[in-house]
Order: sequence, then C-alpha cells, then structure tokens
Amino acid sequence: MKRIHSNISQKNLDNKNKNRAQIDLLRSRLSHLDAEDKLLMTVYLENGNNTYQISQLTGLCRTSIARRINGLTKRMLDGIYIACLRNRRKFNKQQMAIAKDYFLAGLSIRKIALKRRRSRYHVDETIKKINSILKECGYANTK
Repeated sequence: MKRIHSNISQKNLDNKNKNRAQIDLLRSRLSHLDAEDKLLMTVYLENGNNTYQISQLTGLCRTSIARRINGLTKRMLDGIYIACLRNRRKFNKQQMAIAKDYFLAGLSIRKIALKRRRSRYHVDETIKKINSILKECGYANTK
C-alpha cells in the first residue's frame, strides 16, 4: 500500500477508503455473474486492464465495454439481486432466474422473455411480484 502523506485532506482520504470498500464489495459479488460478465469484470478489477486494453483483446467497441462495466458495477453495488438471494425462500427457481437476468445482468423484459421462453407479460408480472416482496421485506431500492 502507498504511504499516506500528511497533506492529503480528510475528504480525499474518505473518498479513497469508500472506493476501496466498493471495489472489495464488487470482488466479493463476482461469483454471482454469468461467465462472460464475470470474465469482463475480473479483467477490469483484478488485472487492472482499462477499457482500451479490453477492447483490443475482445475486438469490441471501447464505449460498449465501458457502458457494460458501468452498468454491471451499478447493479452489483445497488444490491437488489443480493436482496433476492437473502429472501430466496420466498421465490421459486424461475423467479430467481428472472431476478438475476433483470437485476444483475440488466437484460430487458423482451430479452428475458426470449431467453426463458415466457411471455413478456409473464416476465413483467414476475418482476412486479419480486419488487412487491422486496418492499414488504424492507428493501426500498427496487426498480
């Protein structure tokens, strides 16, 4: 770890500690991601590659990678899917799969419906039911 200089303000020090805590939280939640997203976040967080380097490796657009990383980071930090995991006894297997697709992977209702071979109406109603159960449990940060 780098030495802390005496001329660093307390605000800057608090920001650094907050960022470190968020990175540790992201690392602890990597196991919940699908293989492709887990690989992307591992290369970004653990290996320290930037979006330009990742775009060179994958052949994808740099902005697409940055958006994917930012979206995954936001969804992993908001903890809605983690709240679903903590209350998994209230959900069946299909509801948990839809929750993972929607709250963690960030898939649209249309894409989830295609992936899970359900109607869009069914997926939308399932998400509403998940949100209502989470609100009953005291999680107000649902979408």
